[in-house]
Amino acid sequence: MANQEELVFLPLGGVGEIGMNLALYGYGTPEKRQWIMVDCGVTFPGPELPGVDLVLPDIRFLASQRSHLKAMIITHAHEDHYGAMNDLWPGLNVPVYASPFTAGMLEAKRNYEGSRAEIPVTIFKAGDRINIGPFEIEAIGVNHSIPEPMSLVIRTPLGNVVHTGDWKIDHAPSLGPFTDEARFRKIGDEGVLALMCDSTNSMREGVSPSEEEVSEGLRQIIEAAEGRVAITTFSSNVGRIRSIAQAADAAGREVLLLGSSLKRVVGVARDIGIMEGLKPFIAEDEYGYIPRDKIVVILTGSQGEPRAALAKIARDEMRHVALTSGDTVVFSSRTIPGNEKAIIEIKNGLIEQGIKIVTDSDALVHVSGHPRRSELVQMYEWTRPQILVPVHGEAAHLTAQAELGASAGIKTIPRVRNGDILRLAPGPAEVIGEAPHGRIFKDGKLIGDFEEMGIGDRRKLSFVGHVSVNVLLDTRYDFVTDPDLIAFGLPEFDDEGEDMEDTLYDAVLGAVESIPRARRKDLDMVREAIRRAVRSAANEAWGKKPIVTVFVTRL
Repeated sequence: MANQEELVFLPLGGVGEIGMNLALYGYGTPEKRQWIMVDCGVTFPGPELPGVDLVLPDIRFLASQRSHLKAMIITHAHEDHYGAMNDLWPGLNVPVYASPFTAGMLEAKRNYEGSRAEIPVTIFKAGDRINIGPFEIEAIGVNHSIPEPMSLVIRTPLGNVVHTGDWKIDHAPSLGPFTDEARFRKIGDEGVLALMCDSTNSMREGVSPSEEEVSEGLRQIIEAAEGRVAITTFSSNVGRIRSIAQAADAAGREVLLLGSSLKRVVGVARDIGIMEGLKPFIAEDEYGYIPRDKIVVILTGSQGEPRAALAKIARDEMRHVALTSGDTVVFSSRTIPGNEKAIIEIKNGLIEQGIKIVTDSDALVHVSGHPRRSELVQMYEWTRPQILVPVHGEAAHLTAQAELGASAGIKTIPRVRNGDILRLAPGPAEVIGEAPHGRIFKDGKLIGDFEEMGIGDRRKLSFVGHVSVNVLLDTRYDFVTDPDLIAFGLPEFDDEGEDMEDTLYDAVLGAVESIPRARRKDLDMVREAIRRAVRSAANEAWGKKPIVTVFVTRL
């Protein structure tokens, strides 16, 4: 049995969390599996990771399998599916397959970030098939909130797997493709061993509204508005940008794009010909000359990002562009969990200026790019899989889809999380092992784990501050000069009004003087005595123990 060929699925990110999607499919005997990777995404750090720029999947498992990794296929150009490529691809150096839009976004991102990795991409799009080792991979067009997304059919000698990527069913999108029902039904007729399916909206009943309905909702708001209208959305949602531009044109308004990421995306979309039929956008310096009821601004910042265009407008920091009382800001987006506080701050800043706020709880101004429960059931009916593996979601989403699949009659729904090696065939589907997995962190120009990047210490610093002490002793182990002490991030005074640095300074003197001169030869012991005394004095005065660094030198 040990030499039996197997088909396995191994997620290193995105299963048990939303974001950081990275899936491996392996075929062969346990000693000689050949692998393909689907997607290579990032997630974004919260305040618990101070200073961290990006969170990446830990791919150390692939270090041992590098010669067996045959290719990387990217389903679409959202950050949580392709954002780690510039950082992780150079260590893997395998062929990459992606759509023209994804390839264009990768190049634009490389130029913008100034990264050295020039990633050669082979264009692969809906309807294409490629052969990679024991895998034949077909791309199927689906609809999502970005151009050119695809699902994958991965054919192997042990059965076919459908990897949905991100998808939804929209019968009236502003930008194609339609989700290819006919092709999915044919794949279902051919036989589907396993369906790896997006779980993001598995807790929402019914069917997603159409992008056409969102366009209509936005058109009504633009037409009814008396002043300027600013609409913030995800920069990658080219279909939404088209909808807004068309609605603005119908209302006789000019359109201004604000934000570097929006301009980059629109540039790539224009290059591949999907911005046809739209009037040119105006330049920033023309904004001030256009009547208030004749302009729509599409801008970045829907997630409260402090450096994005919307935040700058809320703080009135834009050179050519400002909003005034009576204008309208529309949030044509959903709030990504963790961003609530930043978004509320921006909304309050705008409301203080007399600006009207419209969100998706007020009107149909946004629709998600992921399938709700009735759409998931349609996918089950089209593909009729023997095995359902919920992916792309937190525990609650994965469990909700597992229950939905079971109620729809799918017999085998294994519980899979990041790092689990799931054998799909031969025999019953089961988790047969665990691979090293986790998170690594991009911090400035460096990448490393939690310890290597010093994130734990940095977090501690943010709570308790730092005290550094420098003590010089002479040949008789007495003070040569007064000790130097610098407190960073501590209160200036204690509750009795005493200067905090004076209190800590006295603790240093007391610590050294309490050690008999003969025992001061042990400088490490002196150092530790000072450290403890300073922490203890700070704790007594403040109720917290700072990080303390002590230097003791004998001249």
